[in-house]
Amino acid sequence: MERNNQKKHFVLIHGACHGAWCWYKLETLLTSAGHSVTSLDLAASGINPKQVEDLHSIADYYEPLMAFMASLPQDEKVILVGHSYNGLSISVAMEKFPEKISVAVFISAIMPSPTNSVVKIEEEDLALATKLVRPIGFFGNQDMLKETAVSDRKYGSVSRVFILCDEEDDIKESLKGMIAKYPPDEVKEIPGSDHMVMISKPQELCTYLQEIANRYS
Repeated sequence: MERNNQKKHFVLIHGACHGAWCWYKLETLLTSAGHSVTSLDLAASGINPKQVEDLHSIADYYEPLMAFMASLPQDEKVILVGHSYNGLSISVAMEKFPEKISVAVFISAIMPSPTNSVVKIEEEDLALATKLVRPIGFFGNQDMLKETAVSDRKYGSVSRVFILCDEEDDIKESLKGMIAKYPPDEVKEIPGSDHMVMISKPQELCTYLQEIANRYS
């Protein structure tokens, strides 16, 4: 693919129990490089006013992302970045708005496939829960199956890149197994990075994201 160094729009989605605040270093680097950045708080996260008790389904949780994607002009494409648990949320956005996403980047994240349900992934990768810093609402299997289902036609039409963090020995093999079941276009690994790579290695992550954006935009 030819490189395209024009200004890009990055949409950053935090992991479970975190908020838009976790991207503060990366957001500064990307905006300093001339890009547009939107970092969202999902429901009951960060400074979003909702409480966990207000969420009745996972669709309530990721609704701020869906509302944002719906608000984008039809001719605008974004680079959608999801961390950890919220590989789920960006996957739903890919299924609903594939035409508005130039590439999706999964950072040490849950990455479902049309043949591997999120319920199976959660059962296999419970170690991800050890990374959570606060309690989060969990939803029933039927709700998860219904609200996070993805298809080859829509979700599968969006380019995907997976970023591994090399100091996550406890979950890296599980993540590699998930990747093998539905391989993305590329897999990258950031040396010396832990799960919160946007804080521990923001410059390296920023460089990777700009390279990815240039290749897929």
